[in-house]
Amino acid sequence: MKNIWTEEFKVRTWDVDKSGRLHLAAVFNYFQEVAGNHAESLGVGKEKLKSTGHAWVLSRMTAVIDRRSDWGEIVYAHTWPRGVDRLFAVRDYELLDSKNTIVARGRSGWIVLDTVKMRPVRPNFLTDTMPSNSEKRALEEGLESLKTHANLIDSGSRTASYSDIDYNGHVNNARYVQWIQDILPAEELEKAHTFRMDINYLSEVIPGSVVHFFTALQQDAFGKSFYAIEGRHQETGQPAFRAELRLD
Repeated sequence: MKNIWTEEFKVRTWDVDKSGRLHLAAVFNYFQEVAGNHAESLGVGKEKLKSTGHAWVLSRMTAVIDRRSDWGEIVYAHTWPRGVDRLFAVRDYELLDSKNTIVARGRSGWIVLDTVKMRPVRPNFLTDTMPSNSEKRALEEGLESLKTHANLIDSGSRTASYSDIDYNGHVNNARYVQWIQDILPAEELEKAHTFRMDINYLSEVIPGSVVHFFTALQQDAFGKSFYAIEGRHQETGQPAFRAELRLD
């Protein structure tokens, strides 16, 4: 049993933007890949849970890019479970360069869903068999519940299509980040040196569903600006996700 899982990635053309540097959605893809592979290695992967009538569902994610790796760089993604926080099975991540310097960090909160009753269950029956790594933290905080904002502006919509859907039959978690990137000013994303995204996944988006985006610049308690983003189902108006993006 590996307490910490490591995989090597080469930063490909589809992982960078016009500036030639790693974009945020690529980091979400790397982290998603290693999380799934580590879960399989630990005996708690997708097929194992399916056999017991359960599924992993990503509920919250925080990702921070401290340095945007360049096209062609080799990076090393590390991940490890960190026990339980309420109903969340917590997992941390780091992305390191060839000099062993951390270039990105993350934390995710996963819910174990009873796929018959369609209700979350406490994850301890899985996490108790996994290493807790309680002393190793990629971030000091994360997984906050994000509030809605009253002054959001309609910023367009997307229909969930073929390329958005993963093997679970709904929009992939990293695809939401691509959608967010596409509705924000490209020039600001291209010139940014660092990113932080906090995202709450609130309800699934299935093929053919239309999601309307609402955004606005906000200020936090320290007077720093960030983008607040909310995606809402067209039919019900209910939120599919909420996110906050800080860049510098």
